[in-house]
Amino acid sequence: MPLKNRKLIVTGGPTREWLDPVRFISNPSTGKMGSALAGAGFPRCGETVFIHGPVDNSLYAGKPYRSVGVETTRDMLDAVLAELEKNCLLIMAAAPVDYAPLAVSRTKIKKEGDAISIAFKKTPDILKNVARRAFEGIFTVGFAAETNNVEEYALGKLRDKNLDMICLNDVSQSGAGFAIDTNIISIYCRDSSTLTLPMLPKTEAAERIFDRIEEYVKKYLDPCLRQLG
Repeated sequence: MPLKNRKLIVTGGPTREWLDPVRFISNPSTGKMGSALAGAGFPRCGETVFIHGPVDNSLYAGKPYRSVGVETTRDMLDAVLAELEKNCLLIMAAAPVDYAPLAVSRTKIKKEGDAISIAFKKTPDILKNVARRAFEGIFTVGFAAETNNVEEYALGKLRDKNLDMICLNDVSQSGAGFAIDTNIISIYCRDSSTLTLPMLPKTEAAERIFDRIEEYVKKYLDPCLRQLG
């Protein structure tokens, strides 16, 4: 198995960016895809850690792998960087919030007037931060949840974030996306190969994604396996 000597890091679920003590910005991600990937990868990899945002504890409690809970996008970035090491496999299935309030109110923002204006700043781009680190042999897989020009945006992320592979979800399709048990995924690789999966339970989709990762690693990244093959 080409992944048995690799540490697996999977992220899943949303992050939260707080406006005040009682309100936050987030998204509908539940962490089901990330949890399915951690479960599929655990038997194949040497060590597995699941870094997750606020999700239902059934997705990580009692699992055979280690779990790390985080809240904000910065928290998730710090947790990922703390776990990275040579030759690891990073799968970013989480849905980090892209923008955070420029200032967080220490007290509850009162309902006054008909409108409110809040200034936002970009949160850290986790995959771009990973790409800047010189970790030898790291294999990175991203996820792209898109609604339009889906292939164009997915291929753009594959290139711009220096990924080895990206899994595209067209969340405008029925049976794909957040808070459901199925997904429809197209896998794009650095070598320009593509694999489109039908609608599958997320647990089965995760197994198919790992099958593709193992094929890619064996063919391109593991010289010992290439010699044996």
